[in-house]
Amino acid sequence: MSTDSRYFTEDHELFRKHLREFVLRELAPHADEWERAGLVPREVFRRMGELGYLGIRARPEYGGSGLDHWYTVVLCEELMRSLSVGIGVSMLVQSEFATAVLHDEGPEELRRALLPAAIRGETIWALGVTEPGFGSNVAGLQTTARREGGDYVINGSKIFISNGTRADFITLAVRTGGQGPKGISLIVFPTDTKGFSVGRALDKLGARASDTAELSFDGCRVPARNLIGEEGKGFQYILDHFQGERLVLASFANGFMQVAWEEALKYGRAREVFGKAILQHQVWRHRLADIRTQMEASRQLTYYACDRMVTTGKAHKEISMAKLFATETVKKVVGEVFQLHGGYANIEEFPICRLYRDVSGFTIGAGTSEIMREIISAEERL
Repeated sequence: MSTDSRYFTEDHELFRKHLREFVLRELAPHADEWERAGLVPREVFRRMGELGYLGIRARPEYGGSGLDHWYTVVLCEELMRSLSVGIGVSMLVQSEFATAVLHDEGPEELRRALLPAAIRGETIWALGVTEPGFGSNVAGLQTTARREGGDYVINGSKIFISNGTRADFITLAVRTGGQGPKGISLIVFPTDTKGFSVGRALDKLGARASDTAELSFDGCRVPARNLIGEEGKGFQYILDHFQGERLVLASFANGFMQVAWEEALKYGRAREVFGKAILQHQVWRHRLADIRTQMEASRQLTYYACDRMVTTGKAHKEISMAKLFATETVKKVVGEVFQLHGGYANIEEFPICRLYRDVSGFTIGAGTSEIMREIISAEERL
């Protein structure tokens, strides 16, 4: 993937080089095995932590590197070279979804107690927001946390929770007050708490290397000191951190398109039809020209959105645009590359087969395309 010197420094590019070498050497060769197992082994979290990839933006006092969002963009793009979205999802849920809100909003005592082990990859974290009846409608969630003395007593359920089958901690969205967004809080939930159970691991179409679970909370008692930030501010914390999550999804999509593009070139140059290579046929050269144009538009929009977030701190509209465009575009691009492969696209030994499965969740995770359009239209006061 070509890079843009307006956004990336020599340090970013050196980081990309070493990361790509690591992905190709230590992750990609095991992707098939982890896809079949339905999860990424714990030792991979520890290895990622050892190399500093789980604490890129975390402050040094917690064991992080204190770097900017551009390093996260590079991380997301290059992890897609593992040819498994599930590997990337598992790692970024840890570093950018579940622990980021604790890092930014949590009490200092809790940060110092929990973040270093997470950044080292010694503990696995999940983000528990989505419920069986409430996906995009976060404000409607019904899992309750009732205050009793020095504890919260939690009852309810969650679904589609990445890292959920073996997480040690969950950044859990709960209802501590009345209905609506102002009744929601965030709590750090240790999964060794009595009354907690994993209902089942979900068998998904794509991202199979990322374990995904249903979770149940039955009278779970958690210390009140595990509250992240202020009671009743959880919904706002979730909205604020959705920016980072959506940047991750857009960057995943851009990296994924680059992988699909390289697979298209490799196959299109080697496969002959009607006496010449596929890419010697004008129809496919033109279709690939369209693909490359869409890829570049997606990448530049994502970089613009990241730049806005880095320079202004908030870029809800731009990040939503990038997430919408990149995730919709990656489905089109992978679909075209699938078509180029013909019947071989359906054969598991060809990477495009997994890419086609994995692309299915891009427009749903971290807010659906429909929600992105709602945010954009609201920002434009339509």
